[in-house]
Amino acid sequence: MELEQHNLFFRFGVALFIGLLVGLQREYSYDQTLQTNEKAFGGVRTFALYGLLGCAGAYLADLFTQPLIFIATLLAVALLIAVSYYVTALAGKQGMTTEVAALVTVAAGALCYWDQIALAVALGVITTALLSFKIELHGFVERLTRDDIVAALKFALITAIILPILPNEAIWPPPFDVLNPYRIWLMVVLISGISFLGYVLFKLLGSRRGISLTGLLGGLVSSTATTLSFSQRSRNNIDLAKPFAMAIIIAWTVMFIRVLIEVFVVNRALFEVVWLPVAIPGIAALAFAAYLFLSPHDDDEEDVVVSNPFELRSAITFGLLFGVILLIAHAAQLYLGDTGVYISSFVSGLADVDAITLSVAELSGSGELSLTVAARAIVIAIMANTLVKGGIVLASGSSSIKRALLPGFLLILIAGISIVVLL
Repeated sequence: MELEQHNLFFRFGVALFIGLLVGLQREYSYDQTLQTNEKAFGGVRTFALYGLLGCAGAYLADLFTQPLIFIATLLAVALLIAVSYYVTALAGKQGMTTEVAALVTVAAGALCYWDQIALAVALGVITTALLSFKIELHGFVERLTRDDIVAALKFALITAIILPILPNEAIWPPPFDVLNPYRIWLMVVLISGISFLGYVLFKLLGSRRGISLTGLLGGLVSSTATTLSFSQRSRNNIDLAKPFAMAIIIAWTVMFIRVLIEVFVVNRALFEVVWLPVAIPGIAALAFAAYLFLSPHDDDEEDVVVSNPFELRSAITFGLLFGVILLIAHAAQLYLGDTGVYISSFVSGLADVDAITLSVAELSGSGELSLTVAARAIVIAIMANTLVKGGIVLASGSSSIKRALLPGFLLILIAGISIVVLL
C-alpha cells in the first residue's frame, strides 16, 4: 500500500518513540546497577534503532511485496542477540530480559508501519513497565506461597475452561427461568476476579504500608474480614483505636465502590440510577475516614495476615448462593411484589452484598424488575451488610474503637436509610 509522506513519517516517529522509551529505561537501569565500565547490551540509541529497524523492515517488505524481507530482518536481529547472549554467558552472566525486550521493540516498530499504533504503544509501555518493576515483581513472587499458585490456577480454570462450556440459556420453566448457568458462573468469575485482584495488590505492596492502605486493600478482598481483624486487634492495641476505626471505614467505603463496579459491568442502565444512592452513604463513609485520618493518632506497622480469597469451594459456594438469591428475589417479586424483593434483599445483605447486588442487576436487566426497585434493593442490602459489620465491631472490638467508630457507623446508616426512603 502507498502512504502519504506525513503518514509514513508519523509511523516511523512512533516506532522511534517506542524504542527511545524502552532504551531510556534500559540505560537508566544500567547506570543504577553496573559497577564497572563494561558495555551494556543496548541503551537508548540502540533501542531507538531497533524500533526504526522493525518499522523499516515492515515497510520494505510491503514496498517490494516480499514478506521474506521482514522475516530476514527479524532473523538478523535474533542473530545479533544470540551472539550477544553467548558473549555475556561466557562472562558468567545470565538472563535474557534485555534481549527479549529488543525483539519486542522490533515487533512494535513493525506494528507501527502496519497502522497498529495503539497496540504498538501499549506493547512499548508494558515492556517498559515490566523492565522498571523488576524489584517489585521479584518481591511479589518471593511472597507467594504454593497455595497462592494453586489458587491462581483454579481461577484460570473457572474462567477459561468452565465458563465457555456452560449453556447460556435458561433450562427450567418459571420461576426457575432466571437460572442461566453461564450468567451465574460469569458472576462467580467477576466477584472472584475483584477479590483476587485485591489479594494480588496486597501481596505486591505488602501489609506494612500503614493501616489505611491495609484497610483499602483488605476491603477489596473482604470488608467483613478486615472489620473482624481490626476489631480483634483493637483489644490489644487500645492506643490505635482511631487508626483501626479508619481502616475499617475505608474497607467499608471500598464495598460501595465494589457494588458500583459490579452494577456497571452487569447493567449500565441500572448504574445510571443507582450510582448516586450508593455514592451518598459511600461519601459519608469517606468523609468520616478523612476526619479520623486528620485526627491525631499513632500509626501501626504490624503485619496483617490476609488469606487468599479464592478457593474453588468458595467459588462454587458463591455460585450456589447467587443462584439461590436470584431465584428467591425473582420468586418474591412474582408472588409478593416489590415488598418481597426488599425483604429478600435485607436478609441476603446480612450475609453477602455481592450476590444480591448481582441478582437484582440481572433481574432489572431482563426487565423483570424496575430500575428504581432494583436500586432501592441494593441500598437496603448495603445497609443490612453495614449493620452486620457494625455489630462485629460492637461485639468484638475494644471500647475505644467502639467510641471512635460509632459516629461514622450511624452517619452511614442515616445516609443510607434516608436514600431508601427518598428513592
